[in-house]
Amino acid sequence: MSDKKSDATDAGADTALREAALEYHRYPVPGKIQVVATKALTTKKDLSLAYSPGVAAASELIAADPLEVSNMTARGNLVAVITNGTAVLGLGDIGPLAAKPVMEGKGVLFKKFAGIDVFDIEIDEKDPQKLIDIIASLEPTFGGINLEDIKAPECFKVEAALKQRMQIPVFHDDQHGTAIITAAAMINALHILDKSIEDVTLVASGAGAAGIACLEMLVSLGLRHENITVCDHHGVIYKGRDKDIEPRKEAFARPTDAVKTLAEAIVGAEVFLGVSVGGVLSKEMVATMVERPIIFAMANPSPEIRPEDAMQVRPAAIMATGRSDYPNQVNNVLCFPFLFRGALDVGATAINTEMELACVYALAELARKEAGDLGAAYGNENLSFGPDYLIPKPFDPRLLAHLAPAVAQAAMDSGVATRPIADMAAYNEKLNQFVYRTGLLMKPIFDAAKADPKRVVFAEGEETVVLRAVQTIVDDGLAVPILVGRPSVITNRIERLGLRITPGEDFEITNPESDPRFRQYWQTYHRINARKGISPDTAKAIVRTRNSVIAALMVECGEADALITGVVGRYRKKLEYVIDVIGRFPGCATLGSMAVLSTDHGSIFITDTHVNEDPDAETIADITLMAAEKVRLFGIKPKVALISHSAFGSHTDTSATKMSKALELIRQRDPELEIDGEMPADMALSEFYRKLVLPESSLHGRANLLVMPNLDSAHIAFNLARVLTEGVTIGPILMGGGKPAHVLSPSATVRRLVNMTAIAVVEAQQFGMATPGCQPQLKI
Repeated sequence: MSDKKSDATDAGADTALREAALEYHRYPVPGKIQVVATKALTTKKDLSLAYSPGVAAASELIAADPLEVSNMTARGNLVAVITNGTAVLGLGDIGPLAAKPVMEGKGVLFKKFAGIDVFDIEIDEKDPQKLIDIIASLEPTFGGINLEDIKAPECFKVEAALKQRMQIPVFHDDQHGTAIITAAAMINALHILDKSIEDVTLVASGAGAAGIACLEMLVSLGLRHENITVCDHHGVIYKGRDKDIEPRKEAFARPTDAVKTLAEAIVGAEVFLGVSVGGVLSKEMVATMVERPIIFAMANPSPEIRPEDAMQVRPAAIMATGRSDYPNQVNNVLCFPFLFRGALDVGATAINTEMELACVYALAELARKEAGDLGAAYGNENLSFGPDYLIPKPFDPRLLAHLAPAVAQAAMDSGVATRPIADMAAYNEKLNQFVYRTGLLMKPIFDAAKADPKRVVFAEGEETVVLRAVQTIVDDGLAVPILVGRPSVITNRIERLGLRITPGEDFEITNPESDPRFRQYWQTYHRINARKGISPDTAKAIVRTRNSVIAALMVECGEADALITGVVGRYRKKLEYVIDVIGRFPGCATLGSMAVLSTDHGSIFITDTHVNEDPDAETIADITLMAAEKVRLFGIKPKVALISHSAFGSHTDTSATKMSKALELIRQRDPELEIDGEMPADMALSEFYRKLVLPESSLHGRANLLVMPNLDSAHIAFNLARVLTEGVTIGPILMGGGKPAHVLSPSATVRRLVNMTAIAVVEAQQFGMATPGCQPQLKI
């Protein structure tokens, strides 16, 4: 492609991005943030507690003990993102008003990635001392201060003064956030090259706030001053130079003016660190570096040199940029949400060097671990440690639970924590529950599975999502995995994905192309299905070609305790293959499925989402009783609502009558179950609306198990709720099978596979204790 065509393509893309960004900010309401109340305010009593006179009690408590402010108010989770608009992104001094969309965006990132609330504050003040005084006066309001887009050198003075005056964390992200990410990437780049930071030579382009902070951080890691050469727009910084020298620049000045230009300085250099402007590093300059240099070209939007240009002359170079369309993006979102999360959670009075270094090392360590379920968020990119994966991706769900505890521990160890965390394991668990909203719901299941792991066979053992899930399952000790698949494909994919699991040690492989049990399996399949028109030859063909059948036969023959399938293919077909082998639970002719939706407002169980198209009253009764037992499996008391358009007999059509009859059958079979119906969904979820129609309803509070009249309504309701609430799903959970087995869907994630494996293990543990019928007594 010619340069003109390339420029035209870039211009078109920029125009499209601009229009999309304006649309994003304008609709459905202007801006990106809002303030949402965390307490109810629906009654006169609520008003008296939230404001006068009840609020006085909270104020009196804080006056007596100022540390109580974090227990009585939102201050302990509230950060101010503050700018004066003098150095906004690549736009320069555009003023505080034009900076507001950027600050709102920063607030969204704090909330999304770490659950931290933010007020963005844009201050119309360029005088550094006045700016310092204004910000310092805000200390009673906030638990932390994030300075943003304040130009150098004023930003140095502002941050230093605020750190001295304020007893809360103050952090200039443009400096230290960039420095932390850069340092983590540098640690891993040097690790790949087997070099020590104390020995490498580094040339830097850019001596602004971010550039100097990066250098200071690298020096704290061991980089020697004598091995550093720094260039700004005047050339090499050296002692005695009379142009644009301020104290932090002077700390990196070369002793003489032996070299004066970037081109001269770069000769023989091992590392280039660019935080300056696009295009300053040419291919000719790169050609004078060592054979395998480290080049961090982080200017935005145009790097100091594009990776493809650098690779032409140094194809083995290890590169990082500030752009998301190249590997190793140095993106500050990898740092600031998690740094503040750890600092706020221990009531830190500052963010010090120890906390920043803890964040650096935690980031570097995380990149060297397998990336789990992350590939799908990045176009199925291969995310395993190496030259193209030096630092984690921003949407890596492990960042919060890996970085925040490291920062919190460093704060405690360095003496700046006012609220030390006594139980770090519990703290880690709490953070994981924020990231994986199913965490709290699944905890009793995970605990039970770990206590007695069972053999779980995965029918689609070659699939990437399964292999990543198996890594987590092995790490957490949830099960003993068995993978159905070709050994060569499985081992090659494990290597390509950078996973640590080993066949024969961490899991077993059943090879569908060659297994000594083939005769036993096809004969078993024929024996089970001979009266369904399955001949011996057909049985052989099916067992050779259908991995789900092989997995089911392993469970049926006692060589596995449970199975997971459905990651590839159609649900109905996979269900048929499995049930043809394992059959139905003794005494129960009904199969059913249940899906779980975990949202910010709690967890809801919905049935039947996958199996029965239009069940009659007897089948609904079976499904309900099985689903109630599955709810108990999570340590939750089921509160059941039979859902209909009808409200307690207001309609007498076929659907409403069916649900009413099902209620009678269920109450006969399980009088102790808390259940009512038929009712609309709003009445199921709101006791207030339910009591308006039927004050004597036997269902109290909010229902947690919604039984739908047919598959259409269940499937539609579940998926609508999932999308509208951005809920996290578990399931589908198969009910009524003859052995523990679950058929998932092709949309299954690593997390869902892990969750369903734990459920299958607990079912396998208790399977021998189950009593016949459609109401097996399985308890955790």
